[in-house]
This record gives sequence, structure tokens and C-alpha cells, in this order.
Amino acid sequence: MKIVFDFGGVVFRWHPASFLARVLPHRIETLEQGAQAAAMFFQQYGGDWGLFDQGLIGANEVVRRISARTGWSRGEVETVVRAVPDELMPIPGTVVLIRDLKAAGHTLHFLSNMPEPYADHLSRTYPLEEWFESGLFSGRTKQIKPGAEIFAMAERRFEAQPQDLLFLDDHPANVDAALARDWQAFLFTDAASARRELVSRRLLNA
Repeated sequence: MKIVFDFGGVVFRWHPASFLARVLPHRIETLEQGAQAAAMFFQQYGGDWGLFDQGLIGANEVVRRISARTGWSRGEVETVVRAVPDELMPIPGTVVLIRDLKAAGHTLHFLSNMPEPYADHLSRTYPLEEWFESGLFSGRTKQIKPGAEIFAMAERRFEAQPQDLLFLDDHPANVDAALARDWQAFLFTDAASARRELVSRRLLNA
């Protein structure tokens, strides 16, 4: 079995509501306000941010577009865009899970919607080559989940039949897209729950 990890919210911390509240405390005072701001800012990873994720526009252009669309100052938007790498810290429980899965003999890959500047940061900063056999970043492939093409690219890159891939992602639409291609998949909520699911599938010992 080849096991495929999403990154944001699965391997690396990504909680947009608290992130925006921390980065722009003068504008966002509560998590509720943070959630509303995140929906506006990131547009559920469609719109401007989706184009940035997909590598079709760069950081300067996404800042310009979000500032124009939201009315936030360019400086505020730049602050958010610059702060994302510091938000993407490894989730300790997932790192342990990765190590345990590798020790159990599984081959691990990643499939991440990630703008290219952040992909470069993660590749430089963390031992991705130690954790994963290979992987795809949307910003480098110019394709994005939940589109079918990035899953097809992953099958080719990972040299696997769909039914031999198990995908962990924290967005239901991406899980559904994987299942539609006959991958195995489940929704990631936290490392402990994922471990229980993997044990139930007999991929890890209890």
C-alpha cells in the first residue's frame, strides 16, 4: 500500500482563523472573526488564492488582487502572505505517524495544494526526502486538487494503480475526488484519529 499525505492541516499546521487573528490582531479579535476573514481572504482556496496555489500567479499579483477585492491594505495582505511559512510547522503527531508507517514498510508520498514559494520553503526546511518517496505540489504542476488531472499525475509519479493508493486529506472535496478515481481515502481530522483508522485497516499495529 502506498500512502499519500496532504500537507496543510495534515502534516503541517494550518488553521486559518487563528493564523489570521495572530498575524493581524488589530483587525481580528476573535476566532469567529478569524473564520469569517479566512473565508473572505482565501475564498475556500479558489479565486485569487487558488490561482496562487496553482502556480498561475505569483505572490505580488495575489497580494494586489486580494487587496483590491477585500479593501485590506496592501501591507496587511503582504503581512499575511509573508507569514504563511511560519504557520506551516510540522504537526508532531503526524511526524510520528509518518515514521511509524515507514517502519511498518509502507511507501509514503505527498499531494499538496501549495503555492510554489511555500513549497520551496518546505523543501528547504524539512526532511521531505526522508519522510516521502516522492510528491507533487500544485504550484509546480500547475494543477490543483480536487481536479482530476493532479490525481492522474500522482498515479503516474507514484507508479501506482488507483486502488493501491490511500489518501489522507483534511478537505472533504479532495477526499471525494480521490475516491472518485478509485483511490482509497479518508478525511484527516487529527493524528490520533488517523492512527486509529490506519490500525483498523491493518496498516499499523495497535
